[in-house]
Amino acid sequence: MALRSVTPLDKGWTFKQVDDDTAKFLPVAQFPTNVHLDLMHHNIIPDPFVGKNENLVQWVGEKDWVYKTSFSSSEVPKGGKAVIAFDGLDTYATVVLNGKEILKTEDMFIPERVDVSDVLKHGSDNELEITFHSTWMVGKKLVEKYSEHNWGCWNGDVSRLAVRKAQYHYGWDWGPMFMTCGPWRPINLETYSSRVSDLYFTTTVDKSLKSAKVVANADVEGEAAEVKFELSLNGKTIASETAQAQKGSANVTFNVEEPELWYPHTYGKQPLYQLSATVSSGETKLDSMSKKLGIRKAELVQNKLEDQPGTSFYFEVNNIPVFCGGSDWIPADNFIPRISSQKYRDWVKLVQDGNQVMIRVWGGGIFEEAAFYDACDEMGILVWQDFMFGCGNYPTNADFLALVKREATENVKILRHHPSIIIWAGNNEDYQYQESENLDYDPENKDAESWLKSTFPARYIYEKILPDVTQALCPDTYYHPGSPFGGKDTRDPTVGDIHQWNVWHGTQEKYQNFDKIGGRFVSEFGMEGFPSIKTIDAYLPEGKKDAERYPQSSTVDFHNKADGHERRIALYLVENMQYKFEPFEQFIYCTQLMQAECLASAYRLWKREWKGPGREYCSGALVWQINDCWPVTSWAIVDFYLRPKAAYYTVKRELAPITIGLKRTVTSTPANKYTRVDVKTVHKIEMWASNLSLEKRTMGVQLKAWDLVTGKETYSKSINDGFVLEPNRSVEITDFEVPVEKQNVEQEQRTVVAAYLVENGKQVARYVNWPEPLKYTHLQKPKELKVKLSSSGDALEVTAEVPVKGVAVEAADDGVVFADNCVDIVPGETVYIGVKGLKSGEEDKLDVRYLN
Repeated sequence: MALRSVTPLDKGWTFKQVDDDTAKFLPVAQFPTNVHLDLMHHNIIPDPFVGKNENLVQWVGEKDWVYKTSFSSSEVPKGGKAVIAFDGLDTYATVVLNGKEILKTEDMFIPERVDVSDVLKHGSDNELEITFHSTWMVGKKLVEKYSEHNWGCWNGDVSRLAVRKAQYHYGWDWGPMFMTCGPWRPINLETYSSRVSDLYFTTTVDKSLKSAKVVANADVEGEAAEVKFELSLNGKTIASETAQAQKGSANVTFNVEEPELWYPHTYGKQPLYQLSATVSSGETKLDSMSKKLGIRKAELVQNKLEDQPGTSFYFEVNNIPVFCGGSDWIPADNFIPRISSQKYRDWVKLVQDGNQVMIRVWGGGIFEEAAFYDACDEMGILVWQDFMFGCGNYPTNADFLALVKREATENVKILRHHPSIIIWAGNNEDYQYQESENLDYDPENKDAESWLKSTFPARYIYEKILPDVTQALCPDTYYHPGSPFGGKDTRDPTVGDIHQWNVWHGTQEKYQNFDKIGGRFVSEFGMEGFPSIKTIDAYLPEGKKDAERYPQSSTVDFHNKADGHERRIALYLVENMQYKFEPFEQFIYCTQLMQAECLASAYRLWKREWKGPGREYCSGALVWQINDCWPVTSWAIVDFYLRPKAAYYTVKRELAPITIGLKRTVTSTPANKYTRVDVKTVHKIEMWASNLSLEKRTMGVQLKAWDLVTGKETYSKSINDGFVLEPNRSVEITDFEVPVEKQNVEQEQRTVVAAYLVENGKQVARYVNWPEPLKYTHLQKPKELKVKLSSSGDALEVTAEVPVKGVAVEAADDGVVFADNCVDIVPGETVYIGVKGLKSGEEDKLDVRYLN
């Protein structure tokens, strides 16, 4: 018996189009890979992200492609076997080794293992050939085959529902259509006599948090019967034990006293223990497997609430209720194999740096790469994990259900050890689709078999197959049937989660009124904003010189896939601010400011509803979306090239541990029911503060006001010198009329109000409230707007003599990174913007914009 060996089969790969007799096999661009990357590498297709090239490459998805390589192998040890492990083939593939078919695949999410002991050649090369059949063509034929099903979806062609491929490859309202294929994840040759085929565990943390139980399990393949388990932390062994495998499985229980607990990054550290299992024969080590784990106590709490109907929907980690401010995540590229591990880390670091605590892996993408989840584990980001179904009525023929069950089983096994994953959800918006199409759904009907005969048979997937799989494989992680889901329907704000799209979509409400359309947990909402001009220049064929370099050009519109985006961007712009189409950079700025104001309003108003025990009226808000899969105008708050939009920074400020909020209201009351002249109008401001920390804090509350035309300070007062912020909740402070010298002569419309929280003489929180809509304000062009680098070189100091709305700085060099941006300036104050990569005297290289 010998140690298991793993040989990557990543060399010598070539590819060609199957039905082109004149085509030659060409070397691949990289490995793993996909066909678009390889065709680009050889200039057979242009860059699909540039201009309208998406249209020029659609033929690729309707062709079959073949990949092949050759490799040598040593002789398989006596009593052992040789296996080729395919971590991911996209999607319909026929695999031939040395002229013999060894595998057919039909799901890009399922890793495959094939015993090739009897097929391998020893002493000469082995030829491995994989033919990828057009998923587009297969899907279209499956729709015809199962014509009795009620096919229908939002986004993409309905044939996507028939195939287990990343659904966004069919195009979405933020992404292009590229029907990829190829070996998109690693392929390895393994030889062994025994191996650890899986290592998994459950952790139970005592309510006191003083002790934990880790039940470790190892599945073993082969004749080895002895398994040594070891639990370590920071390289130091905590416990070890040896167990005998029974029927291919062994387990031990470790009791850990005073465990170092894993926390979301806002509440503590992220210590990661290492669990290993080793199989041996006598003194000979045959195989081992290790996985990192975080010991933590986590649950979803759904309790009755005080003073409001319905139930809470909040996550509690290590006895701490967590307000989950965060983002939704889509795949970071249409061509996934080229996303590096570092790029995944950079994305997750942006989430962490943005004070976000949760990220939702959306159901139309992929079960993400290990690097993504590892980064979330290490950086303390909670993960809401959807299964890969989205916006449609999926079929339930026997073959499809079997495939879905296997897919779910394999991926839950792969991901279940990650402490960051705190919830599984069955799908994205499939219940909403069911409601919109009036498909059958009776929540009182618990007969699962009958669901298969309804017009919404996929309920069987979300309420039978997936909960059964998660309960069997990771019983300590909550399963939610879908997102959104809960209450009398998916729009019920009092139970479960909702997707709040009545800003932008739906009734197109004003974003100042997000507090009227909240929910217990808002897992989607959003507003579009243009990306950086640098990103637009990158996709215009002629860059800065391109004739299409203006907001309404066909190429710029092509890089926005949302239906009706022209009208909706225009609506929210024209409702809220004065804007110009030229220069293009200023128009981009205005859309980003609009997006920033909108999203900040949502977080500020919904976080206000996090009011403490029994009053968790809103416990989470996840913006759609953090990222893009290509250069595009979309709802993302960071564009494809990891360039943050203004909204990234305003959201970051609203999710800071300590914040102060203001909301301006106007009420008009007639003196009697007959008059329309004798009317009293009151302009009031409501003030509250949010403390997401676990400590009671005592703050001074200060209020100031300025005339936005003259810049004159018109009011300054200490509201409270000892206001107590209770831990982990929002508290109301006061309300007051807008401070003006004379009421109802339109002074309120020119008064800017700022509130501050001060602790031990240091400003802890600040918020500036403006008359709205901003388009009615007479914003002044500052004569003394100054942006200079601090003497320490790590911050920009920004000042002005009049109130200035949304000062944004941008550098041509992406190496200049800002810690904050899109800041409001008032006279007499200096606002500091952290910066890296800017040298003294280079301030004139910054592009500075503001609303005027």
